[in-house]
Amino acid sequence: MCGIAGIVNHNDRAVDAGVLARMCEAIRHRGPDEDGHYINGAVGLTMRRLAIIDLKGGQQPIHNADRTAWIVFNGEIYNYRELRESLEKLGHTFYTNCDTEAIIHAYDQYGADCPKHLRGMFAFAIWDERMQELFLARDRVGKKPLLYSVVNNQLIFGSEFMALLEHPDISRDVAPEAIHYYLSFMCVPAPLTAYRAIKKLEPGHSLRFTRTGEIKIERYWQPEFSPKSKLSEEEAGERAVEILRDAVRVRLMSEVPLGAFLSGGVDSSAVVALMSEASSVPVKTFSIGFEEQDFSELHHARRVAEHVGADHHEFIVRPDAMEVLPTLVEHYGEPYADSSAIPTYYVARETRRHVTVALNGDGGDECFAGYERYAAMRLAENYRRLPGLLREGVIKQAFNLLPSSELRRGRVRNVKRFLQAASLPPVERYLRWISVMDRAAKDELYTSEFRHQMSGYDPASWLSPWFAQANGAGVVDASLLTDTMTYLPNDLLVKVDIASMAVSLEARSPFLDHHVIEFAASLPEKFKLRGLTTKYLLKRVLKKLVPLENLNRPKMGFGVPIGHWFRDRMKKFLGETLLSEKALKRGLFKSEEVKRMFEMHTEGKRDYAHQLWTLLMLELWFERFID
Repeated sequence: MCGIAGIVNHNDRAVDAGVLARMCEAIRHRGPDEDGHYINGAVGLTMRRLAIIDLKGGQQPIHNADRTAWIVFNGEIYNYRELRESLEKLGHTFYTNCDTEAIIHAYDQYGADCPKHLRGMFAFAIWDERMQELFLARDRVGKKPLLYSVVNNQLIFGSEFMALLEHPDISRDVAPEAIHYYLSFMCVPAPLTAYRAIKKLEPGHSLRFTRTGEIKIERYWQPEFSPKSKLSEEEAGERAVEILRDAVRVRLMSEVPLGAFLSGGVDSSAVVALMSEASSVPVKTFSIGFEEQDFSELHHARRVAEHVGADHHEFIVRPDAMEVLPTLVEHYGEPYADSSAIPTYYVARETRRHVTVALNGDGGDECFAGYERYAAMRLAENYRRLPGLLREGVIKQAFNLLPSSELRRGRVRNVKRFLQAASLPPVERYLRWISVMDRAAKDELYTSEFRHQMSGYDPASWLSPWFAQANGAGVVDASLLTDTMTYLPNDLLVKVDIASMAVSLEARSPFLDHHVIEFAASLPEKFKLRGLTTKYLLKRVLKKLVPLENLNRPKMGFGVPIGHWFRDRMKKFLGETLLSEKALKRGLFKSEEVKRMFEMHTEGKRDYAHQLWTLLMLELWFERFID
């Protein structure tokens, strides 16, 4: 696991070794063990290494047999031994025992198709001296980040924003449309970033920077939801466990201490149970708890740990947003408002005190339909078939008469929220349910100038192509594809990568193995969602491995009580930040609307926790990176 960066000039200007060194130093946290550099005139590659495999011989950059191609690599390739064996049979010779060298030889053998031969998480850059080309590639689902900028006939790339922003040619001019989308999704969707000059290479894509300065980007993978598997339910369940067991097994490859995050939810519990099967010693598991019992899952995690005989570690923390916010803002490098980044950072920090690698349950919801919104999407399809008069004139009106709290979620409030969106087309409905701020909220918040500037930018445009590409699948599969290609890489995987690498911890995700994703996509919807039962097949087959209480308990998000914080110990800080003269003069938001939201929330009249958190993280980013 590493951090990578580099510069390729097509303007005959030699790479500035000092700038390259600063780019490398900016991502030291991603690889504290050692650094490496390749500089050849107008080309410079650099990296920081967190040594996991081939501790003595895996120093990067690594070259091919005749030193005509050089690679820097971030990630892990779990099939590198098999890949190496097949390449040796084709005549390739190796000088290390690391996975990085398998990639450079795969590139020599297969060219731009080499990512298709890799099983794992990766972001890498290869300088091909023969072609005078730079080749970049990112793993299928976006576990590892890769940013780039093309400016003054040069391509500059890196694992994190702080590396690219060390380059003097990269402007910090803000992309206003990115802010607009961020206020919907809590994150900036790829390939956009908050900076005009910087782009994200999307998951499942490769990029070539040719000798003429041309950029060629290609997609090499995406999951297919048709045709559907003909397996029976029993056969599909057996196959699901078999594929998951293999995905866990290959991720136990390590020459350093290894463990697992354990929340006590279905996915992390499944991973820990399968790890325990494959391990001859007790698995080290790590759980985090909070003083606020509504946000603590420790007893659920403890039940699983005892069930499988794990070497279990628990940490009780009192999340201090004031302490951790500067760290999060610094490392994410652009506006990012998923508040679960706070507990993710804490559990990663505590886990790193014991191990260097930790498996997790990320991706289980997107593979096997774990979110309640999937059931709501299907239920809404049935609701839309009712006569309009019954829907609008009877059902919705009846529920509107029932009292519900504006401060607490309850059954009536949830039903009202469902009914408000249920009659909308699928994309608009999905957007309504996942958005922090919908169109009406933005109209109230934006200044007239910013509203006019954003009038041509529709957040639904990021979702509709994936609903359209679901190959005629049902609304659940369409939602799963959309989540896999948007929410998962833009939000969840960014959160875990940045939070874990900030403390030099490698996170591995068996559910994000592309064999698991492809198998789950091939399953009929009824195997993933049965009635209102999410993860139907997965829960059914895990009964022999995981306590029933953990399979049947309600889903619980990995959250923190930001709504309470804003009315208590963070109230002063929130007000001083959002209502400062500097913030109110940015020209984006109406000062009176920001004040109204702040006052309504802090006085306990409305719940604007997520909206205020989103605005707060935006302003803190402005202060740190733009001002």
